[in-house]
Amino acid sequence: ELAAEQDRQTVASLERKARNTRRGWLLAVTAVVMVACLKWFTSLRGQAAPQLAKLIALRASMLTATAMAPATSEQRADRAEEPDPDFVDALVAREGCSPEAAIPILRAIQDHHGYLPDEALRRVCELTEITPAQIAGTSSFYANFRRSPVGRHVVRVCHGTACHVAGARQVTNELRRHLKIPSDGDTDPEGMFTVDQVACLGCCSLAPVMMIDEHVVGKLTPTSACTALAALREEVEA
Repeated sequence: ELAAEQDRQTVASLERKARNTRRGWLLAVTAVVMVACLKWFTSLRGQAAPQLAKLIALRASMLTATAMAPATSEQRADRAEEPDPDFVDALVAREGCSPEAAIPILRAIQDHHGYLPDEALRRVCELTEITPAQIAGTSSFYANFRRSPVGRHVVRVCHGTACHVAGARQVTNELRRHLKIPSDGDTDPEGMFTVDQVACLGCCSLAPVMMIDEHVVGKLTPTSACTALAALREEVEA
């Protein structure tokens, strides 16, 4: 009798589990159908044409965003010799004139030019309450700020733990030797490549790894790293 009761309870439990599974699938399918129907009905509704004032405001915001967007390495190289005073004026108008705006202003200038030109910094001091001493202290304290022009292509060599163990130091040294970068600099004499050391690129499985502009190159050796730069140089010259 006990064995028969156990079998009966087992069957009942399995049937109950099957019913719950069917109900779950039914609810999921119903929810998907309801969402699809809702989107379909919404798409059938007419939309009012935007007002002219809204279109003008949207266009102005798009132009401003484009002007303030970070420049590419080629654009930064073209701007290195001639800093844009109009950009600094618009930047100060957006960020403000108080000393607290120093870091946002410096970051925007570096994104735009690739480094901090002296002319742009002097213009900032003329328009704001930021002093030359504050700019000098801030730009020297944070390692990401540059006071010299950046090359047309930025090479970031990962020196995280995995890459360091796999030979990132040897890769960096060979790149600097291959590009003839002086000991007190990070850019080759031609202004083509800037070699930076970064904490991590998030590609530990490819260690040692480097990033040329936005392209990742992994499983490096000192020789293959130089070969990658030579291939890029040949592509540019072609």
